[in-house]
Amino acid sequence: QWGDEGKGKTVDYLTERADVVARYAGGNNAGHTVVVNGKKTVLHLIPCGILHPTTSCVIANGTVIDPGVLLQEIDRLAEAGCSVAGRLHISEAAHVIMPYHRVIDAAQDRMRGKNRVGTTGRGIGPVYADKAARTGIRFGDLLDRATFEEKLAFALEHANALLTKVYNESAIDFAAVRDEYLGYAERLRSHAADTVDLLHTAMAAGKKVIFEGAQGALLDLDHGTYPYVTSSTTMSGGVFGGAGVGPGQIQGVVGILKAYMTRVGEGPMPTELKDAAGERLREIGKEYGATTGRPRRCGWLDVVPLRRVIQLCGITSIVMTKLDVLTGFDRIPVCTAYELDGKRIDRFPGRISQLERVTPVYEDVPGWKEDLSRCESWDELPAAARSYVRRIETLLGAAISVVSVGPDRDQTLVRRDPFG
Repeated sequence: QWGDEGKGKTVDYLTERADVVARYAGGNNAGHTVVVNGKKTVLHLIPCGILHPTTSCVIANGTVIDPGVLLQEIDRLAEAGCSVAGRLHISEAAHVIMPYHRVIDAAQDRMRGKNRVGTTGRGIGPVYADKAARTGIRFGDLLDRATFEEKLAFALEHANALLTKVYNESAIDFAAVRDEYLGYAERLRSHAADTVDLLHTAMAAGKKVIFEGAQGALLDLDHGTYPYVTSSTTMSGGVFGGAGVGPGQIQGVVGILKAYMTRVGEGPMPTELKDAAGERLREIGKEYGATTGRPRRCGWLDVVPLRRVIQLCGITSIVMTKLDVLTGFDRIPVCTAYELDGKRIDRFPGRISQLERVTPVYEDVPGWKEDLSRCESWDELPAAARSYVRRIETLLGAAISVVSVGPDRDQTLVRRDPFG
């Protein structure tokens, strides 16, 4: 979807039996929330598998890193009794978010006016732009003072010209940034690794590896609702470049699907509800961004774009989250097609101007009144809830293997092995 589907909980659940979990895309614009025995942990960069004490965690090449945010996460985990020592490995090729990236990010979106994208302001777009322009600073560069100083001086010359002459912002001081980031480097030096070699060594040894994405497929730079997207690939195929593995090494692709639709930021959302039902979904589902705290736009499930996502990502199994939030609705509409300019269409429009004009075509599915949060197996779910899941399976043409009925790790109902 557009992110916020409950990937954190799902990755935590899947990595219970994994040896390694690797994050391969995105940055700290993603917030992954995990609840274990009622205790909530929010992670932005560190893979969710870190909460399993024997699991190794990798931040791979395709991820962009804000080292200050990363250290905050490490410190919070340590306070909670979770050490990352010897278990967290950071690719030296991963690009680093600098202070000027965050300032440029906010200034760019502000200047767009009514065409603003609604970014998180975390510097994600500008750091990926520098990466593509080959002017970026990578994590390995921080570990060598002379190299870092040279690259920072070059980058700041361009960034400060942009900030002062275009965006009317103050210039950023070289010495302050240098000292701040060299301090980060010393604390993170022990985590630096050739993560490509690490991952291939683990796979060659027969270890189980989970690759964790970020954001939602509809936010993909190439296939999402452009320009209201993120700045990296969010498709499963991003793992190949982002982590450095080949297609033949992937044995299954698990998609995470919320039982309804949400979106943060700007951009078209055909099934958005601006009424009491939408507010009810937001409040019961606690639909506020883990990264920004922004309220999420809520709506009924839309299978039109999801069928496209299943094609694009080669999804072999689905985990449905937040089914419990739908409890209490007499009927649950599901969007099965669109009307565009008086014609019914079943495909997802490629042009944003078309998507902005579509009208959802709904099919009503009976609701249920029973509390799902206490169910401990698939068979304990009320018949109407099971029928809803089966209907979505049919509409999507893909198996829903796991159903989540609450935020806690234990509120997970397994129908079949998601990896077959």
